[in-house]
Amino acid sequence: MTILQKNILKAVRQRPLNLRELQDELKVDGNRLRYTVSGMVSEGTLTMIRGKYAPGLATIENENAPTAIPCTLVKLAARFGFASRDDGEGDIFIPGRALHGAMPKDKINVRLFDHPRVEGSAEGEVIEVTQPHDTLAGTIVRTDDGRLALEPDGCNGVQLFIKKGEDMGVRPGDKAGAFLALRGNRHSEHRVSIRQRFGSSEIAAECAKAILYGREVRQEFPEEVLAEAKNFENATVAQEEIAHRMDLRGLPIFTIDSAETKDIDDAISLLKLNGGGYELGVHIADVSHYVKPGSELDKEAFERATSIYYADKVIPMLPRELSNGICSLNENEVRLAFSCLMELDDDGNIRNYQFVKTVIRSRVKGVYKEINALLDDTATPEIRQKYAEVVDQLPVMQELYEKRQALRKARGGMDIESTEAKLVLDENGRCIDVVKRTRGISECMIEEFMLLANQCAANAGRTRKVPFVYRIHEAPDAERMEKLMTMLKACAVDVRFKGEVPTQLELAALLDKTRGEPIQIPVHTGVLRSMQKARYSTEPKGHFGLVLSDYAHFTSPIRRYPDLAIHRILTDMLLGETPQQLEGKYHDFAEHACEQSSTKEVEAQRIERDVEDCYKAEYMSAHLGETYTGTVSGVTQRGVFVALDNTVEGFVPSAELCKGEPVVTEGVRVYDPLTGRHWMLGDPMQVRATAANIQLGRIDFSFVP
Repeated sequence: MTILQKNILKAVRQRPLNLRELQDELKVDGNRLRYTVSGMVSEGTLTMIRGKYAPGLATIENENAPTAIPCTLVKLAARFGFASRDDGEGDIFIPGRALHGAMPKDKINVRLFDHPRVEGSAEGEVIEVTQPHDTLAGTIVRTDDGRLALEPDGCNGVQLFIKKGEDMGVRPGDKAGAFLALRGNRHSEHRVSIRQRFGSSEIAAECAKAILYGREVRQEFPEEVLAEAKNFENATVAQEEIAHRMDLRGLPIFTIDSAETKDIDDAISLLKLNGGGYELGVHIADVSHYVKPGSELDKEAFERATSIYYADKVIPMLPRELSNGICSLNENEVRLAFSCLMELDDDGNIRNYQFVKTVIRSRVKGVYKEINALLDDTATPEIRQKYAEVVDQLPVMQELYEKRQALRKARGGMDIESTEAKLVLDENGRCIDVVKRTRGISECMIEEFMLLANQCAANAGRTRKVPFVYRIHEAPDAERMEKLMTMLKACAVDVRFKGEVPTQLELAALLDKTRGEPIQIPVHTGVLRSMQKARYSTEPKGHFGLVLSDYAHFTSPIRRYPDLAIHRILTDMLLGETPQQLEGKYHDFAEHACEQSSTKEVEAQRIERDVEDCYKAEYMSAHLGETYTGTVSGVTQRGVFVALDNTVEGFVPSAELCKGEPVVTEGVRVYDPLTGRHWMLGDPMQVRATAANIQLGRIDFSFVP
């Protein structure tokens, strides 16, 4: 039910009203009111009594009906939709006739049907739109009758007509951002107003702009935020602030990142102690010194909660005056840091740690590729000269990393094969190559050292019993494990776990046993899917995948709000505030930061994935007709997904594989009963690229026998 329909019913519940009285009461356009009232009469929500409108029989029946189920519409196509229950109890199928114009992201109330068409499934009808979502992005199409319409992204076959005079000159094939200016009771009655015209849907960069618009990602900072950020333009560290800090400018501290990184928020230092063991320093940009609670910068950072990275672009959490300027640990610049200074024993175990506010100067902007070359002795003389001040630390870093790896393996840390891609763009921003990201030893070392600092931060919060923002990853539940076991059985993997839920050591052994084998993809994918999703929480529940009882995010406050949040809490701990004082000050803050950051993280990941798919399709559009050998990466009744070595994934329809009705076993194997042929996850398959839909991020392959 639209807001106007709700207002009409609210008005006529007070007393019956004629059309003119309704218009005076609601102050709406007469034609729109007449159109809406007519529809409500025809569907029975209004009735006419002596020339005036009153609640109809359908309204009275609905008011006496069982409580509606609050949901969010999550998928929409031309003839159906799916609503996700707000209570987390699963999805509800909504037939097209029962959608009543509901759109994706609308908050809706759903009434379940007593007799769904598929026994045991949930099927229902939208009875009210409680919170409409009117921002849309999509592709301009021309309908069968020659009119221009917007087909919203992800809504195959749904066409919304453009309001007269509000098309901004769009043409078929354009990507556009729109506002749902008029809602009817059916999608055909909706009217959209074009608010932003992008370029062609055949260009990934334009599709990316539309995705960001449709997800309501704010790319520009508000004026009040920019005004605060302006105060830090070309800023330097104040001398009086240095006096209050531990001065570490004499240490050979340096950073290691990718060559293109501009927002550098972590640096390291490492010494081997004469009495045995190591002193590791992880030095993090002291963003909380500049971004104060309640400031416009802080409010905006909380709303964004994370930076979004895609292709060659970033939508930062903080303005560049901070993220690339005073908060970035740039080479040979004096910077304020929040340091975690750790003492580790000869085996790499943490003996003790302390957090301290410091001032540092990074000696060099290290680059992963160059550090790897130094470690494998392939570096050029120019590279050796660049790292002269810090090169002595590198062998010690590798030594400590290898000891930490042994500890990680001993406790059951899982190493699931990654399929992360790197997009290569030309000078016009078009994707000309896709390569699988590989990690050298320097990437792994930095990751391990950051894990150590994150572990210490969480331990400090937990042991002192203060409000905190933990990064948690809970153990898989029994239902997920049952699905994993069924999948393993279908793959003929003979494995037995001691308990209902396997230990990390058992899962790590399974991953290692199948690594490099044809069965690796289904097993590693199955284990990954059996895991719960990591999230932020005020409860220190530990991290199942890392096998750590303490874990938080401390090391990236430029790009993640949880890190900034715990910097703020740790700062007040260092200033001597009691747990009781911190409880009163940060209890609600920590709760809100966890909820907001978890939500925004999921949204950012979806955006990054969807945009990447568009760029991959753009790359493959230049390679149609070419033949590849890939690996079956997904199995459905409709067909199989095939992944190429560079992580590009395409779809092969079942009709090309099977002469008979395909038989799918547990999502891992498809079998053709007529020919006896079968394919399963991990099998090689030769395919030909046949189509690439850039706006949908979809690639189609054909099977090459």
